[in-house]
Amino acid sequence: MTEAPLGHEEHRRSGARPVRVYVVTASDSRGEAEDASGAWLKGALAASGHVLAGYRIVPDEPELVRGALAAAAEAGAEAVIVNGGTGISGRDRTYEAVAGLLEKRLDGFGELFRMLSFQEIGSAAMLSRAVAGTWQGRAVFSVPGSTAAVRLAWEKLIGPELGHVVFELARHAPGARRHGG
Repeated sequence: MTEAPLGHEEHRRSGARPVRVYVVTASDSRGEAEDASGAWLKGALAASGHVLAGYRIVPDEPELVRGALAAAAEAGAEAVIVNGGTGISGRDRTYEAVAGLLEKRLDGFGELFRMLSFQEIGSAAMLSRAVAGTWQGRAVFSVPGSTAAVRLAWEKLIGPELGHVVFELARHAPGARRHGG
């Protein structure tokens, strides 16, 4: 007998468990004391019952951003949220670092983020290169570094779906830790 397919609400409920999340801030100018976006994310994770697997601030250098993702993998993170470096200035290179590693892109994430951002800031939303996808069995979200952008991404997109995304990644992965395990 085969299982009946689950609807999106059942899937969301099945993913309701704490997720190990690693937070990376990509910034050439912020230290921990100035990292309001990273601090906000860490607080939002805790308030949502998720687990902070680690936190790192790195300059917006592709090799350092990729190194932070490797550190997240070593820390056992199931998801990584990178904030900063998604614009179009010469120093904004986080998008290239993250997008180049993604195995499967979640194109809807960037599209929805820009749509929601447009509702708040207007046409400047098109300058955001927010991106998400999967890498080595984990979810990766890359968002702009402003606290308002981080809050928007978390409250409207990442937070509501995080457990579901991680559940889906683990569902059919060979040797993957099963849901609730």
